[in-house]
Amino acid sequence: MATFLTGSTGYIGAHIAARLLEGHRDSLNLLVRARDAHEAEVRLWQSLQLHLNFPTFDQYLRSRINIFRGDLTEPSFGLSNDDYRHLAETTDSVIHCAASLNRKSEKSCLNVNLRGTLEVVKLAAAARDLHGLRRISHVSTVAVAGKRQDEVVKEDESIDWNRSDYDPYARTKKFCEHMIGELLPNVSHLIFRPSIVLGDSRYPETTQFDMVKAFVFLAGLPVLPFRPNDKVDIVNVDFVADAIVTLHQKEKPEHAIYHLSSGRQSQTFKELTDALSRAQHKRAPMFIPGLEKPFGALVERLSHRKGTLGYGASLMKVFIPYLVWNTVFDNTRVVNELGRAPAPFSAYSYPLLKFSRENHFSYPYQEWPRAAGGSAA
Repeated sequence: MATFLTGSTGYIGAHIAARLLEGHRDSLNLLVRARDAHEAEVRLWQSLQLHLNFPTFDQYLRSRINIFRGDLTEPSFGLSNDDYRHLAETTDSVIHCAASLNRKSEKSCLNVNLRGTLEVVKLAAAARDLHGLRRISHVSTVAVAGKRQDEVVKEDESIDWNRSDYDPYARTKKFCEHMIGELLPNVSHLIFRPSIVLGDSRYPETTQFDMVKAFVFLAGLPVLPFRPNDKVDIVNVDFVADAIVTLHQKEKPEHAIYHLSSGRQSQTFKELTDALSRAQHKRAPMFIPGLEKPFGALVERLSHRKGTLGYGASLMKVFIPYLVWNTVFDNTRVVNELGRAPAPFSAYSYPLLKFSRENHFSYPYQEWPRAAGGSAA
């Protein structure tokens, strides 16, 4: 039997896939969007090469990875009847990680997050009806808590249907959580809510750069429009992936919902900027909170420009609400159950920014080895 994982070619999903392959014996059923079998393998190799060398990847590909070429938003993922039945027959548990992070697009979030999650729920129900389903785990977001200010939010206090949401991403992810609970009431299910996932505490390399670009944009400013003692809840991706895999595989997790966050130990803007300034031997920026509205207006204007500055401003426009709410998400549950806490962002932020700048915000992907042929998908 196998774990069905969506989003394996994404940032968090690839970390989850690598941990499942390296630390557990389960086979993986992976949904990959591609025109043909070899393109699917190449896409998967690109996502996993941050974690595995090619010989190891190729070994897993031949022995423990089953690729299903399909689309999350298509009925039955666009698979043939035989392939869909085979997927259901061989799936023992589900980790749903795929999502649209396009916070500006209602259409993208509606299609990928809502319609896609519905298709995952239908597959989980089919597997349950055929032979039983051990568990479904859903990777959500702390943003389901809606608009907050100066709070410490616990898991069971996050969902408030009378509270406004920041964007379509938060709104659709909130309903995805609701959908899974309502449509699969008799299946063990876990909800994981990461906060701002930024970088890996073990090494500087990354394949995800949007939030890094936003922080580089901020790091280059001599004046910041924030309150210096406001906290920013940033969590390292290796902690997030380890928590998801460990608790998904655990026979009886202690809770149904977990914040994967830095919680009350989240660092302040001043702590983060001081650490970066020391590492770069630069003067720390000034904080002038009264500039928040003028800064927002400037970011809005710059976001319409072309080039690096315009792109950085457009990213800041999306992320500003998450930087000024001074709200953190209690992580007592996951820290107690794992026996360890996430790494502080200041401990690995400079190597992450240095790698990103030196590689022009792109990962130096390796090509598919010419001596290696394509395997059947």
